Amino acid sequence: MNYNIISTGSHGNAVIVEHKTLIDCGVSYKKLEPYVQGLSLILLTHKHGDHLNKRTVSRIAANRPTVRFVCGKWLVPALIQCGVPIAKIDICKPGYCYSYKLNQQTVKVRMFPLTHNVQNCGYVLDISGKRLMYATDTNNLNGISEPNCDVYMIEANHTTEDIKRRIEEKKAAGIFAYEIEAAQNHLSKEKADDWLSKNAPLEAEIVYMHQHIDKEEKNSVKQSHFNGALNCRPGTQANA
Repeated sequence: MNYNIISTGSHGNAVIVEHKTLIDCGVSYKKLEPYVQGLSLILLTHKHGDHLNKRTVSRIAANRPTVRFVCGKWLVPALIQCGVPIAKIDICKPGYCYSYKLNQQTVKVRMFPLTHNVQNCGYVLDISGKRLMYATDTNNLNGISEPNCDVYMIEANHTTEDIKRRIEEKKAAGIFAYEIEAAQNHLSKEKADDWLSKNAPLEAEIVYMHQHIDKEEKNSVKQSHFNGALNCRPGTQANA
C-alpha cells in the first residue's frame, strides 16, 4: 500500500494514502499544495489544530469543491465554519462501513472511537483489498481488535520510563511538566507494542506515529530514543 506521511506529531498531522485519501489535515496548505489536486477524500479525527488546520481545510474546500470530508458528527460544526458545504460532509458512525468509488479505486472506510481529551476516532481503510489502520492521540486501544491489516499506523508517543523521568526532573526544577497531560492523553510505546503483539500479523508493516519530542530539545540533535523506529516490528530494534 502506498502512503506518504506529510507530517506526524504535535507540530501537525497529515497522511496521504494511495494518492487520493488524506487522513487528518493538521498542516499548512503549502505542505499539502503539491497533492491537493489529486485528493478525493479527507478523513478527519478530532478538532485539535495539529489534526484539523481550519485555514487549510477552508482553502481545500474552496479549491477542490468535489472533495468529500469524512468525520464523526462532532466535527461537522467546525467544517461548516470552514466553508465546507454540508452536502460534502459524510458523517461516520462506529461499526459501519462506507464505500467510495474514486475513479478506478474503491476505498472502504470504517471508523472506531478513541479515548482522548476530546472526541476522537481512528480509521481502517480497505483499498483494493489492502487494509490500513490509523490510530493516534489516544490513551489506549482497549476493546479494539483489528487482526488483518497490512499496515498499522499506531501512536507510540513516549515510553513510560522516559516520560516519568522527564516529569520528575521538571517537578524537581519547579518547571511545568506538560508531559503529565501527554501521558494521560497519548499512547505509550509499551501499550502500542502490547496491542500490536495481539493484533498485527507477522508480515504486517508497523509505522510508529506521533512520537514525543521534548519541546526544550526539539531544535537539538537529540530528538528522542525513538529515532529510526518507523517500520519496526514490536520487540525488535530499529536500525539507527
